[in-house]
Amino acid sequence: METKGILLKTISASRALSQLNGAIRNLPNPTLFLDTIHLQEAKASSAIENIITTNDDLYQSLIADKKFENPETKEVLRYKQALWLGLERLEARPFITTNLCIELVQTIKGNTAGIRNTPGTTLSNTNGEVIYTPPGGEDVIRQKLVEWEKFINDDESFDPLIKMALMHYQFEAIHPFADGNGRTGRILLLLFLKQSGLLDIPAIYLSEYIIQHKNDYYRLLRGVTEEQNWEKFIRYMLEMVEKTANHGLKRLENVTQLMEFTADSIRAKLPKIYSKDLVEIIFRLPYTKRQSLIDAGLGTPKTVGNYLSTLEEEGFLVSKKVGKEKLYLNTPLMNILENSVLE
Repeated sequence: METKGILLKTISASRALSQLNGAIRNLPNPTLFLDTIHLQEAKASSAIENIITTNDDLYQSLIADKKFENPETKEVLRYKQALWLGLERLEARPFITTNLCIELVQTIKGNTAGIRNTPGTTLSNTNGEVIYTPPGGEDVIRQKLVEWEKFINDDESFDPLIKMALMHYQFEAIHPFADGNGRTGRILLLLFLKQSGLLDIPAIYLSEYIIQHKNDYYRLLRGVTEEQNWEKFIRYMLEMVEKTANHGLKRLENVTQLMEFTADSIRAKLPKIYSKDLVEIIFRLPYTKRQSLIDAGLGTPKTVGNYLSTLEEEGFLVSKKVGKEKLYLNTPLMNILENSVLE
């Protein structure tokens, strides 16, 4: 588990994470883009389970008064809610536990799911062939999770990134829930990066890599189960961290540059309405609306309505009617977010 190839990849993955962490720390407002980043992670992680939604539906549903009944969008938003819940729990108590996992899966599924107790659970491929039989019986599963907890929270014999790969495989192999194991396991990756001090703010889309290399992900998980081929799986996980950290850094730089350019342009063209707060609001999420500006204390409904109309007239925003209200889209920001091809 600590071959030369793994150790070399651990160094480059750690360096990439460190650069991303430094860039986030240096932002004037490090939490500004968090909603957007975590929504993109939620979208990609859900897509791995064939729960597909569009960026338009996702961001509109977060900000519009209109209720979106699309079940896929609802599931993605619950994933984001679960991620935020996990981060809050870690702030209060910096340990990954079985109870935390149960809270996460209940939030993801929107129900009261607990540890799997249905006998005869098996995992099958698309042809219906059984490829894996996870441990059965609630007592057995809970005991394995106790050992898993001890490994995560107490064992310091591995580099944190190698440990992250091991704990991820073990969680997926224990398969403690009837449904939602994959998404819970991917949230745990982000929580572990924070718990281990590798990322102060887990502003990274790990699932973006998995969705683009989905067949390899499942093949390598099986490789550990069937052949104890840990090296290839660990290297895959380290590559995932390195590529997504590098891509995240580039995307962060692109968004920051766009934000600075937009701020300068608004200041030059529309000095009477320019403010730092106004620019931050139109970059917090791709869509914004009058109420967002009112909540930030930027003026009366009439005043902020004029601000948004003026920004649209000058080409900074594009309005869109959703239900009975008007939303304003920051198109260049959305374009950056939709560029999800990892190099």
